[in-house]
Amino acid sequence: MRGNEYQKLAARTINYDLTWKEQGKHALHGMVGEIGELHSIYQKKYQGHHFDVDHAKKELGDLLWFIAEYCTAHGWELEEIMRLNIEKLKARFPEGFEAEKSLHRQEGDI
Repeated sequence: MRGNEYQKLAARTINYDLTWKEQGKHALHGMVGEIGELHSIYQKKYQGHHFDVDHAKKELGDLLWFIAEYCTAHGWELEEIMRLNIEKLKARFPEGFEAEKSLHRQEGDI
């Protein structure tokens, strides 16, 4: 499945009673919440719990849904965001990851 196809399918379940600004805020709050839920799965390992791979995958899927909602609220295509990120990484690490380049980024490299 391609990113834009996922985004379109995910948009079926956006609450369109919200304004686009509210959708964006909803997505931001949701992303933070899902990161917290994923983090909690790892944290429970220190309490003796088994790492639940399926649960982690579902939380990642929820995080992706909120990312898609955020993009939709702003009129952005998920595939454009994906492409821009890969372009940034290729420019930063043309030969693959290097710790030295990570530690000493060029000015303006965000």
